[in-house]
Amino acid sequence: MDEDNDWALNIAEMKKCLNESRTYCEPRALVVINPGNPTGSVLTHENIKEIIKFAYEEKLLLMADEVYQDNVSASGMQFHSLKKVMMEMGEPYKNMELVSLMSASKGHVGESGLRGGYAEIINLDPDVKKMLLNCISSRVCAGVLGQVAVDCVVNTPQKGEPSYDLFIKEKTAVFECLKEHASLVEKTFNSMKGVKCNIVAGAMYAFPRLTLPEKAIEKAKSLGLDPDFFYAMQLLESAGVCVVPGSGFGQIPGTYHFRATILPIREELKVMLQRLEEFHKKFLEEYE
Repeated sequence: MDEDNDWALNIAEMKKCLNESRTYCEPRALVVINPGNPTGSVLTHENIKEIIKFAYEEKLLLMADEVYQDNVSASGMQFHSLKKVMMEMGEPYKNMELVSLMSASKGHVGESGLRGGYAEIINLDPDVKKMLLNCISSRVCAGVLGQVAVDCVVNTPQKGEPSYDLFIKEKTAVFECLKEHASLVEKTFNSMKGVKCNIVAGAMYAFPRLTLPEKAIEKAKSLGLDPDFFYAMQLLESAGVCVVPGSGFGQIPGTYHFRATILPIREELKVMLQRLEEFHKKFLEEYE
């Protein structure tokens, strides 16, 4: 993904990665997380069309992880489902095999403890579908609470129903809060020396890029650690703030990131950002 282009998927780079991987394996599927984790990005309509064409040409099964589809915080950005775009493109793309994934534990409906979700599978080869149904039938069903949560996701209150007005009020409040959090986190990171953060367009994460002092990089390598992992552990131990180092996500070599969530309640988020700022300043002073 191209960080300098709002984390859009770079098709030329994808082609390069695919050809390299074919020297030791046979790739069968392309998983697309949109809105993005860890980047907090939202794919444009045009970029999704490019991805669909790429998957068609390379004979890859498309798996659309769209569990953050309701969480779009940036002004002017819009979620587009892969299925919708694929159908709009017509032949031959609308006949492609596609798996769309949705969850009750993300977005505004569920809590993380309510683990439930669904997969919509279209155009699957009949023999493969038969094997899949056999596999699913042999498993124990999801917990009742998870099933109830999924029902709430797919059957939201409709206009005229008793709970509709309250539902819209609560949903709007959640989204407005997330938008404010996204803006606050982005602005805070971009105000810090040696930190650059793209706009938090969707999902619930920021993925800022770190420019670390050479002395810190050398220290991390002397300990056998990735530099951003070293940074994240120092942050946790010194300030009690937990982030996920970017080295776990396959970032471009020589670049360093971390993933932070925008979910804490407002006052806790402000405390977290203040601690992070104070730690970062001391970290630079120590290693510069």
